Amino acid sequence: MTAQPLAPVIPSSGILASRQRFRSAAARRLPLASPVPVPSAPDDVVYGIARIDASGRICERAVVTALGWSGGDRLTFTADAGVVTARRDPGGMVTVPASGYITIPAALRRRCGLAAGGQVLLAALPDSGTLVAYSLAVVDQAIRAHGSFQHVQGGRP
Repeated sequence: MTAQPLAPVIPSSGILASRQRFRSAAARRLPLASPVPVPSAPDDVVYGIARIDASGRICERAVVTALGWSGGDRLTFTADAGVVTARRDPGGMVTVPASGYITIPAALRRRCGLAAGGQVLLAALPDSGTLVAYSLAVVDQAIRAHGSFQHVQGGRP
């Protein structure tokens, strides 16, 4: 018994051409919707993130430097739920130490719910000599109110 040789299996050029058309159609990019304009951060605000240590210090030198505060400057603090505001004030009751760190008084930390180890978003307004520290809980509420988590289902993206 002799076996007949098998003819090689080579696809015809018609099959290759149809596959090539399919690949090029799949590789084409879909048109994008017109870009949504994203506002830039204002030039008159300097932002930073800092952790509050056990004694209430906030160690974010770039923000304090932008304010021009230095050791011996006096500050007045005001507070709201999750937000503390510090302003340079010659009659202020808190003095900036030589190290340049800002220390939030314990009574204000308790009133605002700012705990040791917690992080805050800092917004410095150098023109008015004001520093605002927002707890991340307040930042989260603002993000959710903006609707930024609408695409998340059941807490997962």
